[in-house]
Amino acid sequence: MSQFPTHVRIVEVGARDGLQNQPNPVPTATKVDLIERLIDAGITHIEAGAFVSPKWVPLMADSMDVMQQIKRQPDVVYSALTPNTQGMTAALAAGANEVAVFIAATESFSQKNTNCSIEEAFARAAPVIAMAQANQIRVRGYISCVLGCPYEGLETDANKVAVLTDRLIQMGCFEVSLGDTIGTGTPHKAQALIDAITERVPVTQLAAHFHNTYGQALANLYGVLERGVAVIDSSVAGLGGCPYAKGATGNVATEDVLYMLQGMGITTGIDLEKMVATAAFISAAIEAPINSHTANAFIRRRG
Repeated sequence: MSQFPTHVRIVEVGARDGLQNQPNPVPTATKVDLIERLIDAGITHIEAGAFVSPKWVPLMADSMDVMQQIKRQPDVVYSALTPNTQGMTAALAAGANEVAVFIAATESFSQKNTNCSIEEAFARAAPVIAMAQANQIRVRGYISCVLGCPYEGLETDANKVAVLTDRLIQMGCFEVSLGDTIGTGTPHKAQALIDAITERVPVTQLAAHFHNTYGQALANLYGVLERGVAVIDSSVAGLGGCPYAKGATGNVATEDVLYMLQGMGITTGIDLEKMVATAAFISAAIEAPINSHTANAFIRRRG
């Protein structure tokens, strides 16, 4: 049955997921400026960095500097990706007020992405969650390849994803973000995934993290919104991609999500005009195209 939310929380992932796969280095000052512009636009939940190996993700090597230089605002969540206890220790030192752990829904992607099995990923996550809880910091869980895998085929078993989601919640994650990493999902498949998961986990603990590789992200989001999902991960200017998923494009653009939600009468508390200006800023700063229909339409309209 349709149960569209009246308000959606946007989790802005452009400063982390959006920048980590850029071909050229992004100055720390640019990242700080981006985060502060996003918050000025009304973003209250932002991925500010990732404490991962600089060998594998060099563009996140300055996450400590970024998180220490941003001007903190009250009531804003500054999240950091923390794959292990070393990353968690760094996140604590950087002042992150939320952290994230991640697993994959398929063994092949888990090995390619983190060089470990799914079980080993859970084993790595457990002490991170324990450290976060000891420091009264919330933990978000991510699952990659929930609707398809670049190595095992274009469909992932929804029941398997449901089991993994439930396990992350039982371990202490307050919320699980479901990643269509290669963007192969379609609306009915996205709805079927939510249906399978909500047999185990309340829809209030789910978020949608959809990439737009096949142009289906907004349609898929509409589908899961209809199932009651009220948290959406999106990226300013549609920045993103995955270094371990060949051909995958960026996350769904925040501006496109906002335009759709506004048209549906769903509130977010975010200023679309300011988001468009921020998309133009970061696009010019890193010399990358704006992969947002809405942002480009607003810019063309202004001449």
